[in-house]
Amino acid sequence: MPTTSASTTTAAPPLLHRYKAVRQATRELCAPLSPEDLMVQSSPEASPVKWHLAHTSWFFETFVLREFAAGYQPFHPDFHWLFNSYYNSLGDMPEKHLRASFSRPPLDAILSYRAHVDAAMHALMQHPLEDEAARRIALGLEHEQQHQELIATDIKHALFTNPLHPAYIEPTQQRSETIAPPLDWVAFNPGLTQIGLTLDPKSVDTFAFDNETPRHDVYIAPFRLATRLVTCAEYLAFIEQNGYNRPELWLSEGWTTMRAESWQAPLYWQRDENTNSGWRIYTMHGFRSLDDLSETPVCHLSFFEAAAYARWAGHRLPTEFEWEHAAASLKQIRKEVASRPQLHLTSASDQAAPAALANLLETGNLHPTPASAIGGLQQIFGDVWEWTRSGYTGYPGYKSLPGALGEYNGKFMSSQVILRGGSCVTPATHIRATYRNFFSPATRWQFSGFRLAQDAQDAE
Repeated sequence: MPTTSASTTTAAPPLLHRYKAVRQATRELCAPLSPEDLMVQSSPEASPVKWHLAHTSWFFETFVLREFAAGYQPFHPDFHWLFNSYYNSLGDMPEKHLRASFSRPPLDAILSYRAHVDAAMHALMQHPLEDEAARRIALGLEHEQQHQELIATDIKHALFTNPLHPAYIEPTQQRSETIAPPLDWVAFNPGLTQIGLTLDPKSVDTFAFDNETPRHDVYIAPFRLATRLVTCAEYLAFIEQNGYNRPELWLSEGWTTMRAESWQAPLYWQRDENTNSGWRIYTMHGFRSLDDLSETPVCHLSFFEAAAYARWAGHRLPTEFEWEHAAASLKQIRKEVASRPQLHLTSASDQAAPAALANLLETGNLHPTPASAIGGLQQIFGDVWEWTRSGYTGYPGYKSLPGALGEYNGKFMSSQVILRGGSCVTPATHIRATYRNFFSPATRWQFSGFRLAQDAQDAE
């Protein structure tokens, strides 16, 4: 997202329309929650929803309004450091694990803060914008969509840790009658191919995070990718065949972590003798029997668990390059993108993810759904973030953004693993084939799952 001369400007109304839609979507996610729900921080890696509401407003105030809105008056001087997340170049910030202690400022003040920022942003976007301001607003909207997903994952964990295990929202149906088709394979023979993308430095009409750039050549050997994600029933077989007690299946760090954390199943799985399967799973709709969810993709797994299963099954996880090549090759993508409403500054690629036929946030499912019997490569977008076997690092020629915004992605390029494809709580306008998510390999609170891959020579 390179800068250009401040003398060039961007028409603001389409961007204002998107701004209003994204900000409203955040409020709608919070609608089922009580003020007490908004305060809970159930693990150090999660944050209270109230903090998400404040921090996403802080982002626009800090990176847009303070620099591009003449005469802007910050809402409160303490908010500049209080709701800073990890931007060390902007000064100190509270410890992340203490965010649940922010009973003050109260919720009313946080909502007033959002209203204050929104009013100033609306006023700013009533007029043509400097191109750099438009780019930062686009980044802020993508940032808020990331936090929408975090709101869903964090509140799910918070409600699960409540002894009452309340539902985020009551279910509309209890059981899917869809049977996942047998796992099949799609063969690819890429050779030298291009991965990532390069933005036009003169354009402000497209968006991508800096870690998706630049587009570059990668050699990919022939491989095969599973047509669908691994299901709960398939993962249950791994558990029942003593998968969590066989060190030969596990990476060394994974074995140590699994033993230290006493993992015996995915996060949110609990033993239940009243079910045929012997398990129940906590969802955004409360607990459901594994019997009802056996055909759905397994989720809330660490990279270590996904890698152990893949070895047990005699396969492996795909690289992020294999995944992107497969996703970009889907013929229906352009048709589905063309059929959805076009929003300004949403995606940099004409291979953006389809909103149609993908289980993303807007479906309201809030849980993975079974693959269909239509055949071919399925569930590439939505359902679960897919662990790859690729470590998170910069592409050849990668350059982070200048200034504090350079801390957004680049400084995390250490000890992280790439995930691809989005999940059932990812906004549809937020995901695309080149999108690179990343987490520590032990992370389980995200909607993370996996599909299998194999080298072409290993195919039967």
